[in-house]
Amino acid sequence: MKQIIFLIFLINSAFAYEFKLNQKDINYINNSDKKSFILNRLTKYEELKLKIKDYELIRKLSHVNSFINKIFPALDISTQASIDYWATPKEFLLEGHGDCEDYAIAKYFTLLEVGIPKEKLYFAIVNIKGEKTAHMVLLYLENKNSTPLVLDNLSSVVIPFTKRPKLIPKVAFNEIDSYLFTPTKFTQKANVNFGKENKWEKLLNRVYNLNE
Repeated sequence: MKQIIFLIFLINSAFAYEFKLNQKDINYINNSDKKSFILNRLTKYEELKLKIKDYELIRKLSHVNSFINKIFPALDISTQASIDYWATPKEFLLEGHGDCEDYAIAKYFTLLEVGIPKEKLYFAIVNIKGEKTAHMVLLYLENKNSTPLVLDNLSSVVIPFTKRPKLIPKVAFNEIDSYLFTPTKFTQKANVNFGKENKWEKLLNRVYNLNE
């Protein structure tokens, strides 16, 4: 039954994404001592999407990667209930800081808004040589046999995965499916172990259904 419910949820979440503020967001902005900074960031964000709407693919990817990367990195906010909290694009842009998952999520939904098909965008969990913790990046994949392009908060440029030798691929996923992959292509379908809490499923619900 749970699988059937989640399948229905995925079908419902297949509709187009739109970044829009609700009354709760407006109240948050108006009551924030950083109101001017938030409004400036949101204005520039909307200007970005209008500017790049008709850009060719690589320019579109690069502009989104560069813009989102300018937002300050930070560890997950200590007040959140989950130690590893996945912020929605609105939360990320309103707060003005986040970690690698938050950057990737914001880039993903921004690219959906400017016309990139969701079946060509994948979140990738990778290891970084010499680092103990896992890292998340966003991939653009023209097709399953093509070399993924990497959008990473640790890099200002969008380049093929093969040009990022310190990244060790683990698994990639999106709203449709999930795969094991190599630096050159996706290989076979796989299941992502999100542990006790499926942060991805919860994030999609908060974005599409709750408008958070």
